[in-house]
Amino acid sequence: MPASCEAQFKRHYAAHLKHLRLKGLQPKTIEAYARAVRTIGAYFDGDIDELSEPQLLEYFSDRLETHSWSAVKLDLYGLKFF
Repeated sequence: MPASCEAQFKRHYAAHLKHLRLKGLQPKTIEAYARAVRTIGAYFDGDIDELSEPQLLEYFSDRLETHSWSAVKLDLYGLKFF
């Protein structure tokens, strides 16, 4: 991940965690959504601010090949809160 993307991702990720806590979500939910954002961030080298529909379609299709629908759904919800 390029340094500029990494720094930006870390800032957004920290804000994401704050928002999840302020929404009053349960710790396990926060952990699952945070893990989802980290996974998506790793997949796209930290550049997840403006993902296109084709990029998301590719990501979720790839995830479905190796993970259950419930795991993929957590990724989707984690990204929605991002």
